[in-house]
Parts: sequence; C-alpha cells; structure tokens
Amino acid sequence: MNETARQATRLDAIGGRFDPWLLGITCALAGIGVVMVGSASIGVTDSLEVGPFYFLVRHLVFLAMGLVAAGWVMRTELKSIEQYSQWLLPLCFVLLLLVFVPGVGKSVNGARRWLNLGFSNFQAVEAVKLLYIVWLASYLKRYSEEVTATWGAMLKPLGVAVGLVALLLLQPDFGSSSLLLAITAGLLVLGGVNMPRMFGPVLVGLPLLAVVAIAEPYRVTRLTSFLDPWADPFDTGYQLTNALMAVGRGEWFGVGLGASVQKLSYLPEAHTDFILAVIAEEFGFVGVCAVVALYAGLAGRALWLGLRCVEMRRHFAGYCTFGIALWMALQSLVSIGVNLGLLPTKGLTLPMISYGGSSVMMTCAALGLLLRVSYEYERARRQVARARGEAAAAAPAPAPAVPPTGAPAGSRGRPAKQPEAVAAVLRQAAAEPARGTSRLRQRVEPTLGRIA
Repeated sequence: MNETARQATRLDAIGGRFDPWLLGITCALAGIGVVMVGSASIGVTDSLEVGPFYFLVRHLVFLAMGLVAAGWVMRTELKSIEQYSQWLLPLCFVLLLLVFVPGVGKSVNGARRWLNLGFSNFQAVEAVKLLYIVWLASYLKRYSEEVTATWGAMLKPLGVAVGLVALLLLQPDFGSSSLLLAITAGLLVLGGVNMPRMFGPVLVGLPLLAVVAIAEPYRVTRLTSFLDPWADPFDTGYQLTNALMAVGRGEWFGVGLGASVQKLSYLPEAHTDFILAVIAEEFGFVGVCAVVALYAGLAGRALWLGLRCVEMRRHFAGYCTFGIALWMALQSLVSIGVNLGLLPTKGLTLPMISYGGSSVMMTCAALGLLLRVSYEYERARRQVARARGEAAAAAPAPAPAVPPTGAPAGSRGRPAKQPEAVAAVLRQAAAEPARGTSRLRQRVEPTLGRIA
C-alpha cells in the first residue's frame, strides 16, 4: 500500500510546461503593440490636447490588467473552468443586454456597445467572445455524439449564435456578429458535425447576412467605397485612401520608427483599427510580413495543440484551443485585410497590437487559456510516459518453456501484477470513451498509443 502511494505521489508531482512558441509569440505581439501604440497615437494626442504618452500609459495599464487575468487563468485547472462552463452562456446574454440599460450602457459614435465602469469603458462583446467559446467547447464535448448524428444538437449552438448576433446587430456591431457566426461554424466542423447537414444552415444564413449588410445605408457605402476609394477620397474613401498612402510610403523597409506622416491627424483611428497601416509605413513590407507571420504562427501552433489534445481525448481543452485559434486568425485576417484595402472597413482591432482596453484584456485572458491548455497537455504527456516506463519496468521476464523444478502448477507464464498507481494513470489516459463518429476523431484517436 505504501509503495502504491509513493508511486501515485511521484506521478502527481510531475508538472507541465507552458508552450515556448505560444509564450514567445504572445510576448512578441505585446511588445509590438506597446511600441506601435506609443508611435501611432502621437497625432491623436496632439488633436486632443493631452500628453504625448496618454494612450501609451493607458495601454500599459490595460496590458497589466490583462496579464493579471492571464496569470489567473494560467493557474486555474481546466476541470474547474469546465465545471462552471454552463453558466457562461447566460452571462453572455446578460452582458449584451446590459449595454441597453440606461446609466450602465454607453453610446460612442452612434453605437451602443460599451459598459460604463466609471474609470473606463468596457466593450461587452470582447468578453462574450471568450465566454462563448468556452461554453461551446463544453457543449461539443458533452453532446458530441448527438452533434454528429442529429439535427437538433447541431442546430442548438447555431440558434444560440443567432440569438447573440441579434443583440449585437441592435448595438449595431456587424463585424463581431460575423466573427461569432464564423467561429461557431468552424468549431462545429472541427467537432465532427455531419458536413451535408451544415449546407442547409449555410445556404440560409449567407443570404440573410447579405440582406442585413445592405439594410443600412452606411454598410452599403462601406461595401462600395473599398472597391474604389479614390472615387471619393475626401469622404467615403478617406480612411482607406490614407491607409493605402501609408502602406505605399513604407515600400520595402519603411521610413523608420516614429517617422510616419499619415499618423499625424491624416489617418483616422491610427492607433486602433488602422495601426497596421502605420506599421507598414514605418517598417515597410518586411514589417508587415513579420506581423502576419506572428499571427500565422499563433494560429498554427494553437491548432496543432488542439489536435494533440483531441488525440489524447482531452476534448474540452482541444475545442477551447480550436475556438481561440479561429478567433485570433479570423480577427487578425479581417483587420489586416481592411488596412490593405482587401476588405470593407470593420471595427475589429488587431489582437494584442491595437489600442483598446477591452480587446487587450480579453485577448490576454484567451492567450492565458491557451497556455494553460499547453501546460496540462505537457503534464499529461509526461505522466503517461512515466507510467508506461514504470509499467514496462514492472513487467516480468518471459517465462521459460519448462517451469523450474519445484514451481507450483499453473504458475507457468503468469505475469506479475502491475503496480496499482501505474495502472491508474494508464487507465486515466484512456478513461474518456470515444464520443461519436467524428471524422476528426477517427483520424487522430488511433494514434493514442504512440504518444510518449
């Protein structure tokens, strides 16, 4: 009994490790954000008659708060997060409804998207993105068999997404609405939904989105102006023409840090939505490629981690990782496309780089959750490797063909009993049964025996 307890203690003492690639990319994006917010906000501070470091100081404060949130998430066991995940969906609806409560919600530039916290404003949808992803990951784990086999289980998360989108469109926030729908569809596909069943909702949803997009005149103007911004460079095409001029001035290596001209009250929202245009002007094509490579590396590494978790049958962790990867990839893609004139103007920030307290804090929390997943995955991998090593060491040598003289009858080739602690960890590695008939799991689950 004492030996079993000692073995269990040794296995429990094995810790994990935060993924160095994810950690390095996160630090790089945060560093770029600090430098570029300080550089791009100079023109804005002059027009507002505040100190030259006003936005930089606020950005650093929000980043510090985000790091505190990320640190808390990184120290929290995923099973504890999953335990309360069912309460996150009602919280999403509460947050989106609070923006319409007088005295609590606040309207800025005609959009009612912010909660008044007294010392600052908080954009509710930034928290909703993370909370919704965690809830959807828990739902896909709990109902994976039904999602792959029935219409009702597949349509439920789509219905929830439509409900959230309806509240977002009342604010209005078409960009975040499209992002939530894309994340939902992507997670359902990665969760193993039957693809022919997805065609029906997609064929119905796309025309409805198109109708919503053209229902408001300002959205129609955005859709048409980005196709030819030079047709009206001083009105509807003003933002994009100045962004394209900034990109063009940067050429290959840029004009140098701090030397941008367009940020000096020419380019609107230079420190938020159009910060990539300032990066392009000051660091050129090489700087833009470096930023794109960081986001591609973040999304790719997160997807790799999610796949490894699914291989280990840690489905909640895997789906959380998939959702955050889709969030970071899609939002950065839209923001980059807007700055380069490839997509219509949308109010989506560049994650971890653009100024914006709500976005910075919740992105930090999301990346903290990614790092927590990487820690627990590495811990489980090491525990399984140690348990298999101890099991192999405890295995008896092959029995001889003829038992030794005096050996009791029936003892020929009988294996020694495996230590209970080792057997428990091996059982835990495969404790969760395979759920559903997902094509993704069919591809990856047979490799469980090769994880070491």
